Amino acid sequence: MIRFKLAEQLEKKQFRDSRRITMQEISEATEINRSTLSKILNQKGYSTGTDVLDRLCTYFRCTIGDLVEHLPEDQGASPD
Repeated sequence: MIRFKLAEQLEKKQFRDSRRITMQEISEATEINRSTLSKILNQKGYSTGTDVLDRLCTYFRCTIGDLVEHLPEDQGASPD
């Protein structure tokens, strides 16, 4: 499963900028719909396109690895 680390990136940016950042602000800066941002933030297993990931990486000035991570579904399963 892919897990988005949007909350972590938001927290880091708020700390760096010493201010609160809203989803509306991110939406306006990235041209990503607020409902899409909300789904990325709150909906387990949500799927989105690479264009959205690219815009978020640009906004947060991070790498894709800073924004998403792979979590194995079953720790005991062997790779194919």
